[in-house]
Amino acid sequence: MNLYGRRQEQAALDRILDGARQGDGATLVLWGDPGIGKSALLEYVAETAAVDFTVLRCGGTRLESGLAFAALHELLWPVAERISALPQPQAKALNGALGMSDDMADRFLIGVAVLTLVGELARERPVLIVADDAQWLDEPSAQCLAFVARRLRNEPVVMFLTGHDDPVDGPWESLAALEVGELGDQDARLLARAVAPHADEAVIRRTIRAAAGNPLALQELTTSEAAGDISTHPLPDERIALGPRLRRAFRARIERLSAPARTALLLAAADDRSDRTTIGQAGLALGLDAAVWDEALHSGLLTTGSHGRIRFRHPLMEAVVYEEAPPADRQAVHHALATALTGENADELRPWHLAAALEAVGRTDEEVARLLEESAHRSWQRGGCATAARALRRAAKLSPARDDAARRLAHGAGAAWEAGHVDAARAMLEQAERLTSPSTVADLSQGLRGLIEFAHGDLETACRQLTRDMERVADPGQAFKLGSMALRAAWAASHGTLQREALQRLQHRLPQGDFPNADLLPLLRQWWTEEHDGHADDRDQVVTSVADTLTRLSGSSWLLMPPAPLALAWGIESALQEALRRESDRLRHTDQVTALTQALAQTVALDIVQGSWTSATANALEGLQVAEGTGDDHLAAQCRATLGWLAAARGDEQTVADVAARFTEVWVPRGVRIFSACAEWNLGMSALFAGRAEEALDRLVRLSEHGHHAAHPTIAVLAAPDTAEAALQAGQRETAEEQARLLRRLAERTNAAWAISATHLVHALLASGADTEKHFRLALEVPKAASRPFNYARTRLLYGEWLRRARRRTDARTQLAEAADTFQRLDAAPLLARTRAEQELTGQQPRRDSAPARETAAILTAQELRVARLAAQGLTNREIGAQLLISPRTVGHHLANVFPKLGIVSRADLARVDFEDGLHLIG
Repeated sequence: MNLYGRRQEQAALDRILDGARQGDGATLVLWGDPGIGKSALLEYVAETAAVDFTVLRCGGTRLESGLAFAALHELLWPVAERISALPQPQAKALNGALGMSDDMADRFLIGVAVLTLVGELARERPVLIVADDAQWLDEPSAQCLAFVARRLRNEPVVMFLTGHDDPVDGPWESLAALEVGELGDQDARLLARAVAPHADEAVIRRTIRAAAGNPLALQELTTSEAAGDISTHPLPDERIALGPRLRRAFRARIERLSAPARTALLLAAADDRSDRTTIGQAGLALGLDAAVWDEALHSGLLTTGSHGRIRFRHPLMEAVVYEEAPPADRQAVHHALATALTGENADELRPWHLAAALEAVGRTDEEVARLLEESAHRSWQRGGCATAARALRRAAKLSPARDDAARRLAHGAGAAWEAGHVDAARAMLEQAERLTSPSTVADLSQGLRGLIEFAHGDLETACRQLTRDMERVADPGQAFKLGSMALRAAWAASHGTLQREALQRLQHRLPQGDFPNADLLPLLRQWWTEEHDGHADDRDQVVTSVADTLTRLSGSSWLLMPPAPLALAWGIESALQEALRRESDRLRHTDQVTALTQALAQTVALDIVQGSWTSATANALEGLQVAEGTGDDHLAAQCRATLGWLAAARGDEQTVADVAARFTEVWVPRGVRIFSACAEWNLGMSALFAGRAEEALDRLVRLSEHGHHAAHPTIAVLAAPDTAEAALQAGQRETAEEQARLLRRLAERTNAAWAISATHLVHALLASGADTEKHFRLALEVPKAASRPFNYARTRLLYGEWLRRARRRTDARTQLAEAADTFQRLDAAPLLARTRAEQELTGQQPRRDSAPARETAAILTAQELRVARLAAQGLTNREIGAQLLISPRTVGHHLANVFPKLGIVSRADLARVDFEDGLHLIG
């Protein structure tokens, strides 16, 4: 293919293709002005790759931008028979998205399915994916392709896309981009001469000056001026605005045609899918014969593409034809197309044509609105939430009755919300409320306003809205969900009054017999409102009942599950972890990728206290990856908070500071105190372990400081041992005594082993003489206290330090050696260094016979570690890929790196790897 002035761009594309031939994937967005030559470059690369690549192509069009997964359907149509070979959940999701089955489609799993499919194709030969006019791709397809594009590095797959704008935001954000610039004068002259070899020099000079190096403009203006269609005489060096100038050139060409030929062009512009059968049938209805079509096809504006489609040579031509046509003519062609549509996607496209016909003349129609609404729900079921929202908004506009319009807007807001369009969802709710009452909209939208506020707004406002809407929605199950979310919002905002109010109204809204897991009702007040109605001697029964109920939680009852920090404070982490483990095992065999990740992320804090820091890190990173991919800010923050805690314990102060800065910027303005509190705790703990007691205390006391943005009672009590130690090191005994009282109250209320042990520990730090050792020993002897290894090792360290100062070096060595072993296994570097320093002061030589866990684990990347852990559990490459959102081929690539790094030769050997103790082989 001969392209003028594109040698550098062609060379860049060739390098990327060569990389794919060597197994390296890449994505590139070609962007620039309309007509600048992006499509020509795609034609070049497709022609170049046709010999040894599988080439998959799609393009965005104005009409199909409203048809869910239209571009994906076009892209995968040549390889559709391969979908059945995908893992069943992925095949179901993709078939559902493409309308090839009635299966519900998880829009997130659709991307995983396409990634797997492309990876399978790439095992046979490299794959080239080409998407032209990406700015007009339907949104579900664009989101899917963006998901795939970010995961091609280890695949012999190349994706090229074109668009008008620099992809600094939107679905193509952060992808590699290449601007296609204007042609230089010499290349512009060569192109102009090639287009109009007989034009005089004055026309060539004037065209080059006006076209500003745009190839489309050079071709159109050269021929137009040479033919005398346009007469313009700009001053020397004057450039005419390209858009208006080209429009005039196209308009002049259109006006030369007969009225029937102009109708034929409008028909092609109104249906930019334009297969010959539909166009022909619609043309017959409009009285267009073969002679008319012959005139239109020879106008130089149309071309025949693949699959029998008729396309305009450039979208700008199509826009001029459509926008310049009288409204009555647009109405007529859309009606003709709606009548003529048959076959695949006819039911989806017909409502859009009927709607366009009405909108052309400013009319409403309930029947068309109903058809659009039905189309929206079909798109929603297939995972096309953005398309559904657009259709419902349009249906509302066409609705003659206010109540029908309000209903469609309320449902459309739900679709927009699921698509991640928060502002659009809010706007549609507000519009609906102007048509009917807020109470009605709350019921129609299932309490969406409060859910949006919970995820993206102020938590106190969210709690009040959720509590209010809980009483407005008719569905008891949804009311239960809203009430449970209200409880979580109040807890996260550290607003006790709102917690109690939300619980009371939830119990009032749902009679106990209708409550899921009704036996939880008496327990809700225990963990949500920090009240205890029973006597002290039934504490154990309450905790046991909580633990037993947690193991039976299922379905919507999971909304009652206490957040991980609350479970830790109550000391019921084992019961919660068992419930989460069973749920995770169930979800692994479904297509609910997001739900699985959320369940795994809940286990991170539990893994930390139980000493499984490798698992905690892997699950937190996995959760963060999915959260960022789905836009789940709360899940992402939860994962970052636990990674920040681990960073503090391991001495990575920069990560702690980075996480805290992000939390301060994002969550403080929204009143999400739980995340602000986590940030302050991590900062305080980091400073304490680094020996900066006063700085640590300044951070930690904020957790209990009334009115402070980081004050949160749950985090305050979990951090109480740290606060007490910092206070005593800083000479603030009174503050340490306050922490002892705080811990004692929790211990009396919950009977939690950790709280009892921590109370004795703080009393030991406060005591003197024989009482000190008594409390240290009591702290270590509490049943189940050792189930939190890091806390237990810290108690041993503090006890050993006291013993060393009391000149009982032999006893000190015993405690310090046990502490050092735990800190080394966990890679708690600051406390390990402190422990070894104490050992040396006792005259003991610290053991350094094995590498710290981090040094051993660091041989694997984070992704390699996640892959290895899942493979060790017996998951196949496909199952691992589906869970980690990577292709099976990439899983195999990671395992090929893991085996030599760990000194093993097969997957079976992975079962012998201790992932919690430096990746050592056991057995």
